[in-house]
Amino acid sequence: MRILLAVLPLMLFAGTAQAEPLAFRIDAAGSIDAFYQDGPVAAHVVLTAAPSPRLVVAFPAGNSGVALWLAGAAAQWRLTSDPRPVSEGRFHGVTFEVGIDTPQLTVRQAALGNVRTLRDFEYTGQVPAPLAAASQVGPADISWARDRLDGRPGYRLRVEVLNGAVAGGAQPVLQATAPLRLRVTALTAETPLTPFAPEDLLTDAAAPDPMLRNILRFLSTREKFLAGSWRFNTYFGRDTLMSVRLLMPALQPQAIEAGLRAVLARLNAAGEVAHEEDVADYALWRRREAGEPLSDAPILDEKMIDDDFMLAPVAADYLLQAPDAAAFLHQTAPDGTPMGALLARNLRFVLGATQPFAQAPYWNALLALKPGEKAGDWRDSQEGLGGGRYSYSVNGVLAPAALYAAARLAENGLLTEFGIDTAFADAAKQAAAVWAREAPRLFRVQRPAAQALDEAKALAVSEGLPTDLPPLDRDVLFHAVALDGRGRPIPVMNSDEGFALLFLDPDADDLQAMLHSVMQRYPLGLMSEAGLLVANAAYATPGLQPLFDETRYHGAVVWSWQQALLAAGLKRQLARTDLPAEARLILRQAEADLWRVISATKDRQAAELWSWRYADGRFVAEPFGQRTGDKAESNAAQLWSTVYLAVRPPDAGR
Repeated sequence: MRILLAVLPLMLFAGTAQAEPLAFRIDAAGSIDAFYQDGPVAAHVVLTAAPSPRLVVAFPAGNSGVALWLAGAAAQWRLTSDPRPVSEGRFHGVTFEVGIDTPQLTVRQAALGNVRTLRDFEYTGQVPAPLAAASQVGPADISWARDRLDGRPGYRLRVEVLNGAVAGGAQPVLQATAPLRLRVTALTAETPLTPFAPEDLLTDAAAPDPMLRNILRFLSTREKFLAGSWRFNTYFGRDTLMSVRLLMPALQPQAIEAGLRAVLARLNAAGEVAHEEDVADYALWRRREAGEPLSDAPILDEKMIDDDFMLAPVAADYLLQAPDAAAFLHQTAPDGTPMGALLARNLRFVLGATQPFAQAPYWNALLALKPGEKAGDWRDSQEGLGGGRYSYSVNGVLAPAALYAAARLAENGLLTEFGIDTAFADAAKQAAAVWAREAPRLFRVQRPAAQALDEAKALAVSEGLPTDLPPLDRDVLFHAVALDGRGRPIPVMNSDEGFALLFLDPDADDLQAMLHSVMQRYPLGLMSEAGLLVANAAYATPGLQPLFDETRYHGAVVWSWQQALLAAGLKRQLARTDLPAEARLILRQAEADLWRVISATKDRQAAELWSWRYADGRFVAEPFGQRTGDKAESNAAQLWSTVYLAVRPPDAGR
């Protein structure tokens, strides 16, 4: 049985007609990202120059990887030989050759294992002793290898100096008399995932964008969608759901169902969606640290609350128009539970969790972050909600959207056999009406025009931006990013209005107010030549403002998918027939302005996020994570940044 389990993935690959190998690069200032996928081999090579040279090879298999941090000043890499596949028994990986503009590199640290281990080193500078691998130094090469914590084959890394030698020691030195040339071989023995063939992933409606198609193909497997590479080559519930929803017009049904199946199969007994999973060696490590028996079974993280209320709207949008919805709902999870029963479990959770506010709509009955957590929605950095306890996106949009979707599913009868009937539909509709009416008003922030202008000018001064801002002809109105623990709005303007446009039907006055504010140029609103910013703290207290500047992961930076979310939402609102001409005019102008900046930054579209600098009267886009002061790092390839394959300009195809 062990032999069968070990070779089963390879049998599946061998028995399936394979597409051409996938190989592509994404080059940005100071960084090279090279991807390769073919059968059991899938790898992402990351070469970064600043602040000091670093080499990472990340594998979707087991969310594993190897990394070298090298001492010295920033030096530019060159990929002189593209990654080529290597298989050695259970091990699969790549070999490639690089050059770097320095004759000497000192190995500061090597790490092999789960990508979580590599990410942790970025923050702590430490590799736990049980996860460390000793180096083996030869005259012109150095290698590292270690087994997993359960003794199974693990990971290997070998670096050969092609034009010099290696000097041993606590920190080995790669050296030559000219710029170094290296050959790198990186391998993992984790179980490969099963990629989609291109024709099984996208329909003919998808945009003809080769880069986005390549990225989606690399991050899509039949087992699960991967959130992003190199840092998140594993399942994330929220990322899967939003990507499936925004890509839905261009995804093949089997791909949509693979995403939904991955989410449903990971629900807990209460019906909550799993946010993330720790797998393979990191699952072993966490259990070892907790004193539990070793097991590599995934450990599911359920601390987020937004994904619990995303599942119903996304599932409804697919199932209510899918010709084979019943067949999907009767598919079973690994434990034998039908997908329909799992979806019904989530709908019951949604209705139960929203009842307190539906019965007494006060702020303290809203959906709060879980105890001890500082994050609960997509703004999941420690400061992303500014210390808030009640997220606007969850309470103002996703909760009522989930209730409306639950009612639609119940009325359709798809889930009747799983206990979701017309009585459930009535209860969900009643709760949804209360939430949609009462929750957003608790987050409402209004600034008189003169005060708003003064506050925006003050932020401009602190950030070195021009202060000759245009006068405002009306008050600034927006929804706070969150409420604090006393129910007070945290007045940070934000891009989460995109959720409302995609999932709800705001009235004409609300639409005009939100778009008038959001579409103003930063620091009055969120627009800039670099893109739509996801936060603007001009109207917050001075103490909060540094937490939302252009160096913060969820600050005044541009997230590619948030632009797509707003674009898809604007398109949906324009399809309504109940809006007056004035509102439609504002929607069309917002759509045109948004697509202008999306098109201007198309070369960055695949990235997770980016930042900016101000020069020559313009906001100029810059990579995030490679500058001194940036508080995190951006993935070169992000799942929900591929949604432009389906979210297209209004004139696309004309």
